[in-house]
Amino acid sequence: MKFSHEKIEKSIVLLGVLSTLTVIWGGLVHIVPLLNDKSVRPDAENTFVKPYDPLRLAGFNIYVREGCYNCHSQMIRPFRWETERYGHYSLAEESAYDRPFQWGSKRTGPDLARVGGKYSDEWHMLHLIDPRSRVPQSNMPSFPWLADTEANVDLTQKSIKTKIKLGEPYTAQNFPEQAGGATGNTLLTNEQIDAWVVESLQGKTELDAMVAYLQGLGRAFKEKR
Repeated sequence: MKFSHEKIEKSIVLLGVLSTLTVIWGGLVHIVPLLNDKSVRPDAENTFVKPYDPLRLAGFNIYVREGCYNCHSQMIRPFRWETERYGHYSLAEESAYDRPFQWGSKRTGPDLARVGGKYSDEWHMLHLIDPRSRVPQSNMPSFPWLADTEANVDLTQKSIKTKIKLGEPYTAQNFPEQAGGATGNTLLTNEQIDAWVVESLQGKTELDAMVAYLQGLGRAFKEKR
């Protein structure tokens, strides 16, 4: 008996059921292997990636706010033409503390997954204020207000406290200088977090925070290697 798609295409119920099963199967194939990969669920004792410090976290929040992910990806695919241009392909572990993740889906500009250390701080500052001053053919918008706006202390404090509730290891082991003598997996207290953020962002602008965030991208992986 010859198979025909006509029976499926003319039955809404059958088409819906088979489509659902296909999506479920495709999801399982992608998700289940990752659930058994410890690098996707890093912990304080088994990872080369640490949660963001206050300045970089402030920069991350600005990156999201300005919609940078609409034009820049942070996902180097395991293809030769990508790794030759951008470096080693991205690892799942590197995005573990990105909420929301910044993989992106479009590259109007280059991938930024390993941009950290590629340019100087001054280059990034000038590029953010006036992209054409660094790359004449660039169509990236300018962000001059970043240099005149103070980094947001209150938002950064709340962000870290929220991340702790979501399970991120802001612990004495990862940040011993802020732990006040505590050790191991002891979480930083709210008072320690507040003081840490105030100290880290004192005198810092959003431009400083953005540059710190960009300069950190891909650095943990490079140091691991």
